[in-house]
Formats: sequence, C-alpha cells, structure tokens
Amino acid sequence: MDKNMLIGLSYGGGYGSLPGAWRMPGVDPKSYADFDIVVKHAQAAERGKLHFLFLPDGFGKLEDIENAPPIMTLDVMLTLGAIARETKHIGLLATGSTTFNEPYNLARQFKALDVMSHGRAGWNAITSSTNDAAANYGVTIPSSEVRYGRAHEAVQLVQALWGSWGRDAWVHNQESGEFTKKGQILPINLQGKYVGARGPLYTPPSEQGQPIIVHAGGSPNAHELAGRFASVVIGSTFTIEDARAQRNAFREAAKRYGRDPDEIKFFAGVMTTIAKDRRTALDRRIQLTEREFPQRVAYLQSMLGIRLNVNQLDKPLTKEQLSAARPSPYDPRSANALKIAKEGWSLRDILAHGVIDYHPVIVGPGAEAADHMQAWFEAGAADGFWISTDVYADGIDAFVDEVVPILQERGLFHQDYEGKTLRENLGVPDQYGIDPRNDKN
Repeated sequence: MDKNMLIGLSYGGGYGSLPGAWRMPGVDPKSYADFDIVVKHAQAAERGKLHFLFLPDGFGKLEDIENAPPIMTLDVMLTLGAIARETKHIGLLATGSTTFNEPYNLARQFKALDVMSHGRAGWNAITSSTNDAAANYGVTIPSSEVRYGRAHEAVQLVQALWGSWGRDAWVHNQESGEFTKKGQILPINLQGKYVGARGPLYTPPSEQGQPIIVHAGGSPNAHELAGRFASVVIGSTFTIEDARAQRNAFREAAKRYGRDPDEIKFFAGVMTTIAKDRRTALDRRIQLTEREFPQRVAYLQSMLGIRLNVNQLDKPLTKEQLSAARPSPYDPRSANALKIAKEGWSLRDILAHGVIDYHPVIVGPGAEAADHMQAWFEAGAADGFWISTDVYADGIDAFVDEVVPILQERGLFHQDYEGKTLRENLGVPDQYGIDPRNDKN
C-alpha cells in the first residue's frame, strides 16, 4: 500500500451527519439552502488537505422532515459548481444514477464540472435500487440484472462521449481561424441493449482529461462494476477483517478485467465527534441524537437479543442482561455494541457511542480517530477513509485541526496536495475516453 492514506469528506444536507446538527448552537438553521455556507465548509476541508468532497444523492421519498432536514443537498451538481469556483485543490465527487439518467446528460454534466474545476471531478455511478426512487420517475424499479446491465453500458457510453472531443482537437487559433482540428470531434454512434447515443459531446478535455469513476456498494454486482470501471470505491464496513475482505474483493474484480488492482482506491467510512475527552464527546452526541433514542433502544434490543427499557437510559445494563446478550450474527455492529455495554456505560451512553450508526464512530480526542485510521490502514483494510463529521459548522474544523496534524506527524497523511487534479492527488492512472482494456471484456 502507499505510504500515505487518502481522506475524503462525506457531505450532504448542509448541517452534519447526525439528525440534531441543524439545532446545535452556532449553526445557521438556513444552512440547507445557503451555498455560501456550503462553500465555507468545503474550504475548511481543503484547508486540511482532504482529497475530496463526496456528495451522495437520493431520489426516494422524503422521510420525516417535520423535525429534521433532508439528508441530501439541494442539487449535487449545482452545489459542486458553486464549490468549484471557490476552491482550488479538493476533489468534487457526486452521485449520478445510471438507472434514472440518460448517459448523454450525465456525460455533459460531469465533464462540464470537470472543466469548471480544472480537473477535479468524479462521478459516483450507481444504479439506484428502490421503488420509492422509481416512483418519482413514474416507473417501477427494474431487476438487478437490468439495472447493472444498463450501468455497464452507461459508464462505457459516458466515457466514449467524454473522449469524442479529441484530446488535442482544440486549437482555438485566432490568427488562422482554426478552432478545432478537422475530424477530431466525431460521433460515437453506440447503441447497446439498454442505452445509446450518437454524440459527439461538445466539451473539451479538462486538465485531467475526464472525470474519474467512483462506485459505492458492496454486492457481487458492485464488485464487477467497480472492478471494471472505478478508481474509487466508497465502502461500508465495521471491522478490519470485513474491510480487508471487501477491499480484496474489489481488487480481485479489477484483475478479472485486466486492471492493476492498485488502480482501485478503497475508502472505509468513519463517523467522528471530536472533543477534548470521551465524556464531552458523548454529551455532544446525546444532544445531537437523543430524540432518536426510543427507536434506537428498540434496535439495540434486537441486536443484542435482550429486553431493554427505554425508561432506564441512565442505568448500565445489569449483569443478567450482559450474560444473556448474544450479538446478532446478521448485524456486524453487534459485537462492538456488546463490548461498549460491558464497559459499564449507561444505556444512554452506549447509544451515544454510535453503536448502531452506519459506520464506525469515534467519540473523543483526535488521537483516537488517528489511532483507528492508522490501525485500519496499516492492516490493509483501506486505502483511505471518507469522514462523516457530526456537525459541519465546527466538526470539519475539529477533524482538520485535531486529527490531520497527528496523521501528518506520523507520516501517514500528506503535507500538501501532490498536484492540481484529482487524478494526480489520488494517484489514479490517466484515461481519456473508454479504457481500451474494456474492448476485451
């Protein structure tokens, strides 16, 4: 593995990764629709030399927003366009569904962002999988076979469109009147089983040529799609052993498509609440999540296979409860939940440790986050990490000021950006148009 780990920031909704972030003191409650605040958050991440911002996106029904904001940004492409104009180095990754978008539209949007940002764009190519999402497009969700069949065609078609403007075609010679070289911007005329396009795309190359491909998922279908096309994989895993297995699965898939497995960078998720000590951090997370505790107690009860009382949040689990507890074999978070419970924390504090959050949670001083990341990185469990901070307004600065310097002092994280483009900073090979190795598959 490379000496230095890679770090990105997950960003969505404008407030933070926890439901109460919008109500924290010092947070502007209108952040959801304020692009100036979004830009400020991105600049804080860039100050810490983070490699990219990752903006997830979703198309399903809105959950309860009477008491909490949506978890997605207003529009990922417009948001990154605003950020691109006010930053210089940080990468800009956004989700775009291959199921509910035509390849030509995706190709235009992401290459325009890449040109605007001077070569810092990446496309998280996903398939979408719920009927709630499909309902917004007036259809039902296709089968997995159709969704992934379309995805493979769509990524190739998008890359073909990106390469349809010849890399050296743009002359723009005012004296001679030659704007582009004749015959170097041509239709692609590709038609597959699911998608097709004539082209060409009238967008010149960026400084990195074209955006990188990203994928988020862990299924066998995801392994194949990412193994064939992706440079970055956004993972979801809770143990070093599972992360190592997931990373190896993607690397093996890359080999099947004739690629060097090092071309895929696997990112494990980490959620952070950085404070001076554990107690302060737990109190902060209680403030941010306590409204959710009744539902979370019920879920924790099923994870551990014991009865829990929502009216006894301030008490630790009894000896009888601990001896009867059996971590669910179906939930990889269960073993850690029981470990925290056995340390004697109250039920409230057990939940505040984030034992049922969707990534490993670090609650405490920056050194604890650095230790976690170092252990996973040196164990070959990840090439890097995507960080979900509890509250963007001060949580990004806390990570940048309290975690990044420790990683830098340990020689695990770069001191500055290696280059100007996302490819350079991630160590991703150059590519323009379709990867010629895909012609053999």
